[in-house]
Amino acid sequence: MSHKLAAERVAERDARVAYLNRVLPVDDRVADLLARMTLEEKIAQMLCIWGEKKNLLFGPDGALDVAGLGRRFSHGIGQIARLSDTGGGKSPREMAALANLLQKFLVEETRLGIPAVFHEECLHGLAAPDATSYPQPIGLAATFDPGLVEEIYTAIAEETRARGAHQALTPVVDVAREPRWGRVEETFGEDPYLVSRMGIAAVKGFQGDGSFRDKKRIMATLKHFAAHGQPESGTNCAPVNVSERLLRDTFLYPFREVIAKAGARSVMASYNEIDGVPSHANRWLLRNVLRAEWGFRGTVVSDYYAITELHRRDDVLSHCIAHDKAEAALLALRAGVNIELPDPDCYPLLEALVAEGRAVEADVDALVGPLLAQKFDLGLFEDPYVDPAAYDFDGAIAAGRTRALRAALETITLLKNDGALLPLRPGKYRTIAVIGPNADRPLLGGYSGTPRHNVTVLEGIRARAGKDVNVLSSEGCKITVGGSWHEDTVTLPDPAADRAAISEAVATAERADCVVLALGDNEQTSREAWSKVHLGDRASLDLFGAQNELVRAVAATGKPIVVLLFSGRPHTLAEVRTRVPAILACWYLGQETGTAVASVLWGDTAPGGKLPISFPRSAGHVPCYYNYKPSARRGYLCDDVSPLYPFGYGLSYTTFALRNLRLGKRVISRDDTTHVEVDVTNTGAAAGDEVIQMYVRDCVSSVTRPVKELRGFRRIRLEPGETRTVTLPLGPEHLAFTTIDNTHAVEPGEFEIMVGSSSRDEDLARVTLRVE
Repeated sequence: MSHKLAAERVAERDARVAYLNRVLPVDDRVADLLARMTLEEKIAQMLCIWGEKKNLLFGPDGALDVAGLGRRFSHGIGQIARLSDTGGGKSPREMAALANLLQKFLVEETRLGIPAVFHEECLHGLAAPDATSYPQPIGLAATFDPGLVEEIYTAIAEETRARGAHQALTPVVDVAREPRWGRVEETFGEDPYLVSRMGIAAVKGFQGDGSFRDKKRIMATLKHFAAHGQPESGTNCAPVNVSERLLRDTFLYPFREVIAKAGARSVMASYNEIDGVPSHANRWLLRNVLRAEWGFRGTVVSDYYAITELHRRDDVLSHCIAHDKAEAALLALRAGVNIELPDPDCYPLLEALVAEGRAVEADVDALVGPLLAQKFDLGLFEDPYVDPAAYDFDGAIAAGRTRALRAALETITLLKNDGALLPLRPGKYRTIAVIGPNADRPLLGGYSGTPRHNVTVLEGIRARAGKDVNVLSSEGCKITVGGSWHEDTVTLPDPAADRAAISEAVATAERADCVVLALGDNEQTSREAWSKVHLGDRASLDLFGAQNELVRAVAATGKPIVVLLFSGRPHTLAEVRTRVPAILACWYLGQETGTAVASVLWGDTAPGGKLPISFPRSAGHVPCYYNYKPSARRGYLCDDVSPLYPFGYGLSYTTFALRNLRLGKRVISRDDTTHVEVDVTNTGAAAGDEVIQMYVRDCVSSVTRPVKELRGFRRIRLEPGETRTVTLPLGPEHLAFTTIDNTHAVEPGEFEIMVGSSSRDEDLARVTLRVE
């Protein structure tokens, strides 16, 4: 039989079987498939495998164990997690080939031929070998450039789909209001509006128009729902103690906006509890708010092992609201969690729960239906395979380098530049000392892959300096020994060894004309605390270890110093700020770190990033976020209550003037719109980027409102002497909040509209809008 005739007969069969008929509406196909499925097959769609992939999928010879798959997955499987980390890490083509083999088994060897969804971690690039590594999200937020963020996640989606995966457990749209928390680096910062705009951009990049049929896009997963970003005591997964109004206006706001404006297809429930109810058992959160109020029709995935934690998981945390795993499964089912990640643990018990009458099959159907709908929408029933030879992985890696460098350059934020030390003037500094524990190591942060190219600070400076500049180096001290994100145990350096290294660094600095100090975090001192032996939250925000001692010693040489601060969270920087003339906040810049910092040091590119989160003066100044309530910052005895560096702050190598702030209409009705205009001029001698920021304050309201809230921004580039008019829209979506009667509405009255270069009062011009 010819291939053409065989294909025609398959098409005729598919047309007769409703769920295989691609011309029918997805809802009809789902209904038909559900009617054909046994309870065991339905529950299989609510399960995933990850940790046991090696044992479950492969035989002793390392080859795919097809006979074993038939025994273990006769009912199919809903998802398979992270093929990229199978067997120590798969190359792009190996991962795609493995995905094809697994789909072939599921489609051809199971009764109903339901393909699987493969999910991956894609926080700032696919977390896989040979994948491009971009700046961490906290760094991408510093760009204030949603267009760039959408471009980055578009590329990540195409690279991920080409390897056979379909869903990213990204983006994180938690609002980070607790800088002691180790997961700050994964977020887009402290402001709900900025987080929402970056989240919208990321989801549009991942999902495109949502059709998925070009096989270049993947489903996005918003996480962590909800309020994960302000845990009690700053420790990961701790309770979140907030009112419903604050929950809605701050922590739920980005989720609602991204779902409404970008159509995110999946949401991950959070580990934490709110008002005593863990999110994975929170029917009000997952059913009333997410589905009923917001109309969300996608899927809720569990965080890894979080359903088990409703019962007990002593090595991590336990909520102790379920007597056993069966009851935990029942709570999650009733709350509306569609699928258990990453391994089967509680949801396999649903079959017995239904048999006992404690659960009803209709509830299972209601959660399986959306999982199947996503597989239809992805086109997996028509074509679950990828062609490893059709995608130019090498070309994508090369293009990724250019994109990653652009992102790193836009991320870098100038916090201090006394005496215009930066940019380094050609010919002035013939010998440069590059010193510090972050001077010559990869700086990617958590949830990172292994990029083919990775440029350290020292490598980048040596490459840019050329033959005319002598570049010296010294480690100075260690942050921790090793320092890998994956190493559970944090080993502190030997104090005597650190003292010797500091002495060596001082000797190196004395031989130089200028010092570049690379300081901050490593991947152990700021990371997700996922167990009691794998910690990353801190009680102090000071630089870790002997770094402040290193700063004091090098500063005592009298040499001009530039600090490059690499971190996953804000630091207090008391020693650095008082002793160092120039500070660049770099966060984690990704694989092109060294090239980017060298470009900024020599002024090939002017820094234009802005802080997406405030820097407190000490841990005792927490909370430090800018959008506080009017009664919240009365002052401290013998201390300054303001942040060290505020949200939205960032300097440039040039200067800008904002003039002629005006409103399109000064008076509007509650459902009307207007706009803000301001003229921006580059008043300096160098080209540069500025981020124009618009803040709003409701002057008198039925409930207390923040002193200011970001409600618009625009990043622009201006040549010396150039003037541009920036226009920002202003309407009900920027003015509404949860009122005294718990409605989301605009109240009439006066609104102060503030526009400027940061959230600081002295950086803002003001105009008044009246709403009638």
